[in-house]
Amino acid sequence: MSACAQAKTGSFEHASSRIQILAAANDGFELALCRQCGDPGCVSVCPAAALQKDAASGVVAWDGTKCVNCLLCTVGCTYAGIAFDARAGHVTKCDLCGGDPACVTACSEGALRHVKSARIYNHYGELEDLFVPGLAGCQGCNTELLIRHVLRAVGPETVVAAPPGCIPGMGTVGYNGKTGTKVPVFHPLLTNTASMLAGVRRTYKRKGRDVTALALAGDGGTADVGFQSLSGAAERGEEILYVCVDNEGYMNTGMQRSGCTPYGAWTSTTPVGERSHGKAQEAKNLPLLMMMHRCAYVATASTAFMEDLYEKLAAAIEAAKTGFAYLHIYSPCTSGWRFPSQANIEVARKAVETGFVALWEYTPAAGLRFTRSVDDLRPVDEYLEAVGKYRHLDAAQVAHIQAQLKKDLGLLRELAARGAQADPRALAS
Repeated sequence: MSACAQAKTGSFEHASSRIQILAAANDGFELALCRQCGDPGCVSVCPAAALQKDAASGVVAWDGTKCVNCLLCTVGCTYAGIAFDARAGHVTKCDLCGGDPACVTACSEGALRHVKSARIYNHYGELEDLFVPGLAGCQGCNTELLIRHVLRAVGPETVVAAPPGCIPGMGTVGYNGKTGTKVPVFHPLLTNTASMLAGVRRTYKRKGRDVTALALAGDGGTADVGFQSLSGAAERGEEILYVCVDNEGYMNTGMQRSGCTPYGAWTSTTPVGERSHGKAQEAKNLPLLMMMHRCAYVATASTAFMEDLYEKLAAAIEAAKTGFAYLHIYSPCTSGWRFPSQANIEVARKAVETGFVALWEYTPAAGLRFTRSVDDLRPVDEYLEAVGKYRHLDAAQVAHIQAQLKKDLGLLRELAARGAQADPRALAS
């Protein structure tokens, strides 16, 4: 509040701040702050057109030359984000400080974050959706969401390899001569996705065509059945972009466990009962395995953090022009993980905020770099409680998971500290 007041009025008086902290139920707090809504109530009730939504910046802008001080906007805002300032003599609201909010910079606890996803949608939303509507994904399917974003970012000059799994199962490859993808797509075996795609890329290159060779594969077809062709292509430095859509199991065939299924998780092959309490083994750390191949680019991503995802897509697309790029995107599964479809992004966000999923990228030149801090993480049980496949866990299992996360993050921190000299094999000795 002090930072906002100083930025807007030159004083430190909280009354002049455009962000206010209000008491809420259960001894909590809420922010009275403009959310820059997509369909702003304040704009719709303003009789003088003094409030307008700027399509480019996403900011709901106030024009003092048009305002008649009727204060209807203060009633129309659900979040109390616009209020009458007696000292100024008119209403005031947050304008995001021209894209660099003073309150976000001043907040040492990270409670405030400037989300810039609107810029992504403003740019890529105008491009053609290369994944047709009406496909057969489950309600709220995160995988369908990320495929649409990936294809928009990659563009039409691409060839897609989609091995057996949820991705072709929802219609990516298609049926009876019709496909759900508006670019060339083929259906390799689980065992040869990367090798077939490498051959396709080489063929196009010999013909003088510069296309992106893109694999869209699940974690089972990547970490288990297809790992030998993936490892070979990475070792050879094939010019392909391999995207692993990790929903932590073989969800298309009945929710069986995979090598990427985490410890303690319920699946149809790691049931919960008197003798079994979910998966007894830890998950493979597949992104780290790919880093050990010294690929041109390796990164982890989540649909809960779109700015981060798009930055990594851009880097991976560029890296795939001269070498092997691997992008590991975590994709919560509403059906197999047992949570409501509307909670998909919330689950994905909690996974990152608790450190269950760490967001980082790697290049041989720069080494490993975190793209979101892994300091001051939330307790892992906040994530586990949001996902039905973990509802059976007892206190000892939760403690085991928290301890294992600490070890895993410790390894990543040490690799990040070593920079370009990072090599997980050296740490094991």
